[in-house]
Amino acid sequence: MMQSAPCLESAYETCLVYELRERGLHVRTQVALPVLYKTIQMDLAYRIDLLIEECLVVELKTVSTVLPIHEAQLLTYLRLSGHRLGLLLNFHVRLIREGIKRMVNNL
Repeated sequence: MMQSAPCLESAYETCLVYELRERGLHVRTQVALPVLYKTIQMDLAYRIDLLIEECLVVELKTVSTVLPIHEAQLLTYLRLSGHRLGLLLNFHVRLIREGIKRMVNNL
């Protein structure tokens, strides 16, 4: 049986944000994460896909295999933003629970 192609990350993002807000959660999308290098501030260096309740960083993927680089990306966002908890959500899975990875920044 052939597996259908996943939707774009942006489609999953839109639907997930809708569902979270329907449940009364505060969600910001595509949050700019500036990086300071010496005296240079790069305002659009990184973007957090979702920031939920100003404490949970969520990185969305639609990949057949989550790679270490995807985990490193989320950990980088956690370190740079000062947040402690993150979720890597991959929607290209049979069951969504198979695509959830919880990560913690051990400050």
